[in-house]
Amino acid sequence: MEADAADITFADGAFTIAGTDRSMPIAQVAQMSLIPVGLPSELGVGLQGAGAFSSDLPSFSNGCHICELEIDPDTGEVALDRYTVVDDIGTVINPLLAKGQVHGGVAQGAGQALLEDIVYDRDSGQLVTGSLLDYGLPRADIMPPITIDFSPVPSTTNLLGAKGVGEGGTVASTPTVMNAILDALAPLGVTDVPMPATPERIWRAIRKVPRS
Repeated sequence: MEADAADITFADGAFTIAGTDRSMPIAQVAQMSLIPVGLPSELGVGLQGAGAFSSDLPSFSNGCHICELEIDPDTGEVALDRYTVVDDIGTVINPLLAKGQVHGGVAQGAGQALLEDIVYDRDSGQLVTGSLLDYGLPRADIMPPITIDFSPVPSTTNLLGAKGVGEGGTVASTPTVMNAILDALAPLGVTDVPMPATPERIWRAIRKVPRS
């Protein structure tokens, strides 16, 4: 840029010569660094850096999940109608990826609540659910629309103010779905349904309640 280093400022992703309109975006700097023609050899090739950060205090995410569902009392079949999540993961660095992480976690947790089970043959001890042909996994046709929003409270234990989002969806969704099932069955007198809450188990739980 034909300027002294002291005269160059960096802001909004670009290097600018102070007092002029001459600037160079950092993307161009990165591109030129891979073509080191005319650059001092001590700069090497490319832009890279490494660092480490360790916090003495952990940060904890939190949030609220709400599941709305319907149960057919004659068959025990569960239909998930709507699912809403509001999570505090601190500073949201990439909203698209963060929502995708929560979305996938909700599906995983709902699968644990409704479908996934390890079944062995009672006589031989052979694993019956040993393949994806037999093991129940959540599918798109059972998942409802999932509304996700964030209520960020920046963490004070790291410079970015970020908190974890890796397991928030799956940790909360399993008890949320199960609580919704028990809430729906409460008027019938059902107080417990073992996981996974398959239609058969729900049907048996309904029939087990004494009728007056």
